[in-house]
Amino acid sequence: MDFLVARDDLRNCRFADGEAPGPADGEALLSVRSFGLTSNNVTYAVFGDAMKYWQFFPAETGWGRLPVWGFAEVAGSRVDGLEEGTRVFGYLPLSTHLLVGPDRVDERGFVDGAPHRAGLPSAYQGYRRSAADPAYDEAREDEQILFWPLFYTSFLIDDFLADEGFFGAEAILLSSASSKTALIAAFLLSQRDGGPALVGLTSPGNVEFVQGTGVYDEVVPYEEIAAMEPRDAAFVDFSGDGGVRGDVHGRFAEGLAHSAAVGMTHWERISAGSSKLPGPTPRFFFAPDRIKKRGADWGVAELETRVASAWPAFAEWTGDWLEVRHDQGPEAVERIYLEVVEGRTDPSVGHVLTLASD
Repeated sequence: MDFLVARDDLRNCRFADGEAPGPADGEALLSVRSFGLTSNNVTYAVFGDAMKYWQFFPAETGWGRLPVWGFAEVAGSRVDGLEEGTRVFGYLPLSTHLLVGPDRVDERGFVDGAPHRAGLPSAYQGYRRSAADPAYDEAREDEQILFWPLFYTSFLIDDFLADEGFFGAEAILLSSASSKTALIAAFLLSQRDGGPALVGLTSPGNVEFVQGTGVYDEVVPYEEIAAMEPRDAAFVDFSGDGGVRGDVHGRFAEGLAHSAAVGMTHWERISAGSSKLPGPTPRFFFAPDRIKKRGADWGVAELETRVASAWPAFAEWTGDWLEVRHDQGPEAVERIYLEVVEGRTDPSVGHVLTLASD
C-alpha cells in the first residue's frame, strides 16, 4: 500500500493498494515498520520537484510517494550479506514496502543502488543497520524516528554558523522557533559558550511553549518583529513564510549579516513579501552540500562520530517537553498528515506511525 500526494495540491491525498513485489537477484524488499510525520515531510513535498525529492520513490504521473524517515526490516533478500530480518533506519516512502537494490553492503548497512536514484543526493541513499548504528538506542527509537534526520540538518546548521563566526552577529534569529528543526538548532547553539543571543520567532499561540523549552534567550511573537531592537543579527528561516521573512529583513535591513532559508513550516506563504528584500539575499541551506564539505574536511567517519556524539544529550533533553503519540493504519496516517499540512500540530507532540493496520 502507498500513500500518494497530488504534486500540485498537497491536501489531495489517497491510498493505492497493491501486492508487495518479490525481489529479483540483487534486490531486497523492505517492510516499513514505523516512521515520523513532521513539518519536515511537508518541506520535502513543497520542494518535491525543485529538489527532486519525488524522484526517490517514483509514483504514477501527477502523484508522489511522500518521503519519511523511519525503521524497516528486510522482508526478502536476494543480496549477499543482507539477511531477512535485518533492521535498518533510513529514508523511506510512506508505504508498507520498498524495493531496493542494495549496493556497498557492509556491516554498517547499504546504499540503494537502484538506477532511478543514481545522481540524487547521497545523504538520502543510505540505510543503517540498527545493530551497528552508533546513534541507535532501543529505548530512544521514537526520538531517532522524529529527530535524527532533523538533528543531522541542525547539527550542520550549528556547525555552519560557528564556522562562519556567526557572521559577527550579536543575535541569531530563528523563525518557526517551535519547530523540531529549530529547537534542535537552538539546543546545539545554546551549548556553545559565548555565542550570540538566541531569539526565537514564533506564532503567539506557541510563545509559552517556546519559552518553556529554556533554550532561547528571548522569544518574540511574529507581530512584534517590527518593534524589536535593531542590532547585528543573522536570520535562520525555518518557516518559509514570506511575510515573516519580509518583516525580519525590513526591521534589520543592512544590520542583517546573513539570511538562511532552511524549512517550510508555513509553506503556503513562501512567496508573500518576497520582493526586493532589504539586506542580504536569502540563501537556501542545503544539508547535503554541507555534508559533502565536512566529509572532505574531516572525513565521513569523523563527521558521523561528531554527530553521534552530540545526539545523546539532545535526545535526553526532549524528555522534558516531548509527548510521543503512536498511531497506525491508513485512517490515522491521513488524518495526521492533513493536520501537519494545515499546521495544526501541537509542537510538544511527536507522531510515530505505522501504515499497516495489523
